[in-house]
Amino acid sequence: MTQTDTRQLVEEIDRLKREKRAVILGHNYQIPEVQDIVDYLGDSLELSRIAAGTDAEVIVFCGVHFMAETAKLLSPEKTVLLPDKDAGCPMADMVDPEALRKFKQEHPGAPVVAYVNTSAATKAESDICCTSANAVEIVQSLDAEEVIFIPDHHLAGWVQEHTETRMIAWQGYCPTHIRISPQAISQAKDKYPDAAVIVHPETPAEVRKLADAVLSTGGMVRYARETDAKDIILGTEYGMAYRLQNENPDKTFYTIQAAVCPNMKKITLPKVAEALQKMQYPIEIPEDIAARARGTVERMLQASG
Repeated sequence: MTQTDTRQLVEEIDRLKREKRAVILGHNYQIPEVQDIVDYLGDSLELSRIAAGTDAEVIVFCGVHFMAETAKLLSPEKTVLLPDKDAGCPMADMVDPEALRKFKQEHPGAPVVAYVNTSAATKAESDICCTSANAVEIVQSLDAEEVIFIPDHHLAGWVQEHTETRMIAWQGYCPTHIRISPQAISQAKDKYPDAAVIVHPETPAEVRKLADAVLSTGGMVRYARETDAKDIILGTEYGMAYRLQNENPDKTFYTIQAAVCPNMKKITLPKVAEALQKMQYPIEIPEDIAARARGTVERMLQASG
């Protein structure tokens, strides 16, 4: 698109947003032009909580399916739109309710901690949710000898390193974060020897060992703002660098080029406009599933404050 096309599209989105009483949310991994037009930028749970507190009637979630579902769980009275119905999460798809029910039978009595990166139907079969930022806190709050942790075994490994609770990890993973190799981090460190290294806990243990800090995306935002380091190597989806660079123009952020989430890049400005024009694609969750899934999120919020 030309700059004129983009400007006209942004103006149309603004008009539609006012007309539909909508709020636009964008995940940190979205493409730059989408990040530029959202009302709120952040991680999935943070955004859902913000949207729930607004008087907007419509939520346009620029992210992936489970994120829009979480927004719907916390704002059941609002219309939640996902601009691309095929923007999913491979890791979330690695566990489903039926498989989880069987797994629970193999480990009777172990509570299930579901990473927020799961479907509402899977959350409904779980006991409590967690995020990458509060996973350790949530596991410790259960006061259990062992817990089932779904679906990311890398995040489970990170939690295991920080708690005595035995983690029974589902063998899921993020296809984007496992593309970040120890070799890639080492090469970046060789090239930028004075740079700090921050990585997401969804990265493999060998990568986490090379980091100065292991952080959620929200944690990365705070770290970048507070650190004295002028150069920072990012071990997460490369879209994160756009926000961090905008917010910290005096610092330089280096990405791992292999770390691209194709699903996050499916949302575009034309799709946001079309979502508002046609009110597509609305998120619907059967109430029996929604009630149970909402309970897992609410229990997390109570446990983590």
